[in-house]
Amino acid sequence: MDYLSLLQILNTCHGPSGDEREVAEAIRHLAEPYADECVLDTMGNLIVQKKGSGPKVMFAAHMDSIGLIVTHIDEKGYLSFGKLGDIHPESLLHTPVRFRNGVRGVVALRQSVPWKDMTVNDLYLDIGAKNGESAKSMVQIGDTAVTDLPAFAAGSRLVSPCLDNRASCIALLKALERIEQNVNDLYFVFTVQKELGLRGCKPAAYAVDPDYGITVDATPADELDKKQIGCPSLGGGAAIKIMDNSVICHPEVVNSLENAAITSNIPYQKDVMMRDGTDGGSIHVARSGVKTGGISVPCRYLHSPVEMVEISDLQAVEDLVVKISESKLFSKDVM
Repeated sequence: MDYLSLLQILNTCHGPSGDEREVAEAIRHLAEPYADECVLDTMGNLIVQKKGSGPKVMFAAHMDSIGLIVTHIDEKGYLSFGKLGDIHPESLLHTPVRFRNGVRGVVALRQSVPWKDMTVNDLYLDIGAKNGESAKSMVQIGDTAVTDLPAFAAGSRLVSPCLDNRASCIALLKALERIEQNVNDLYFVFTVQKELGLRGCKPAAYAVDPDYGITVDATPADELDKKQIGCPSLGGGAAIKIMDNSVICHPEVVNSLENAAITSNIPYQKDVMMRDGTDGGSIHVARSGVKTGGISVPCRYLHSPVEMVEISDLQAVEDLVVKISESKLFSKDVM
């Protein structure tokens, strides 16, 4: 199955932070034919194991997306909402949304607020209700919504909401399908609630107790802003993480990832992200500490309904995961 088809499957699922069940079930269905064991933990993380005799290597990709949660329904049927994750008002305005139960609506701005001064609190959802009673028969306070736009190909690129981080979930699924002779004991962990503070990965990393951890996530790509030093480019290949705001990657893991890319002619670039974090922030401090690194998919327009990735970068991330999985690059004895 190609990347776009997989993306369309995952994005028909309802999966904002804290409500990732549909995404987990879709990934489980896709992963089971190539796994030795699939376990859903208490938090909702999906842990997919492919057994091997070598060190435990944990790949972690969060499957949650940013989203909205209803906080109030007024007498006219308009919905106030809070944000699940880092959401920018200018990216939301006039965007269609959908709820788990299929109710759809649009994001609108209160008329008394100038566009240039708006915040998320100045926005509301219009679901077509005639009044408050009608609205309450359609949704309830606490219900969550996600942006409702299609995934499509634009040349050699994919455009879609939720590419952060469904793109990495797809890369891991494609890699899992290809791995034949893994010398490492592999754990592909699809985590929850990353957008709310790296929450889901904490108990998953504790349970797996890996020797090595590798986060697979989206990272900002902005070729138009040269002030973004260290920011990867679309089409430059897999982004090997040096650091982000949650983790400084272990030199051994960084070197192993770079060597794997070089020896296999996998295009790669370096990723230095001075703000925001990844699940690596939870993995590297699990138990007595875990040697942690990261492989990222460069992504434009992060946390908007029209995120963009290059298909060749997805392929490079997939190839690098396969190479790491099938190679004796790590050792339990190296300190």
